[in-house]
Amino acid sequence: MQKNKTLKSLLAVSAVAAMFSAVGVHAQVATGSSPSQTGTSSTHPNTAGKTTKDGTIDNTNSTGMENRVNQVGEKGAMGASGAGQTAAGTAAGAKLAAGDQAILKDMAMADMAEIEGGKMAQSKGQSAEVKAFGQQMIDDHTANLNEVKALAQARGVTLPTEPDAKHKAMAAKLEKMSGDAFDKAYMKQAGVQDHKTVHAKLVAASKKAKDPEVKALVDKTEPVVAQHLKSAQQMPAPKAGTSSGK
Repeated sequence: MQKNKTLKSLLAVSAVAAMFSAVGVHAQVATGSSPSQTGTSSTHPNTAGKTTKDGTIDNTNSTGMENRVNQVGEKGAMGASGAGQTAAGTAAGAKLAAGDQAILKDMAMADMAEIEGGKMAQSKGQSAEVKAFGQQMIDDHTANLNEVKALAQARGVTLPTEPDAKHKAMAAKLEKMSGDAFDKAYMKQAGVQDHKTVHAKLVAASKKAKDPEVKALVDKTEPVVAQHLKSAQQMPAPKAGTSSGK
């Protein structure tokens, strides 16, 4: 009986001891896993920090790339603009075709002839109308000659510096005349015939001109010459024995 009690007591003690042992094992397992979990969670912040760092680098690189793209784009645009300016400059200074050069030379020749004739009309003309017409020739053709010279200089064209042989011969003939004889001859030759010839050349030149600047100058000059021709054709015939101012 006593032995049975003692045995039961020992079994109870063993059970309690076994239970405490089990609790200790569980406690160690829990304690051991805690550092692991702590280490894991400490790894996560590091990972998050790395992600943040990488993200910052990526953002910086992205921004830098955008800046580089923008710089390249700006340089490209500047390059294109520079190329456009160079092309425009080349076009402005490009040598004219032979036909366009001939047009400028003909215009310069006509202008010089009309200017010289106008000066002669101012000094030798008898009627006020002829003198006025001569002054208009000086003014209008001097202005036109200046434009022809400017364009020719910009495009490397050498212009004639004096009227041709035909106009020199006409000037020499007129120089010997005076009074109404001069007025009639001047208006017939310089006023009507020369302007008819020049106007016809300008109309043809407008169709043949290849350079836009040459064509623009031709088209600007043509109506002025047409007006001169009309004025010369409508000029009343000088009366014999009349003088300027009468």
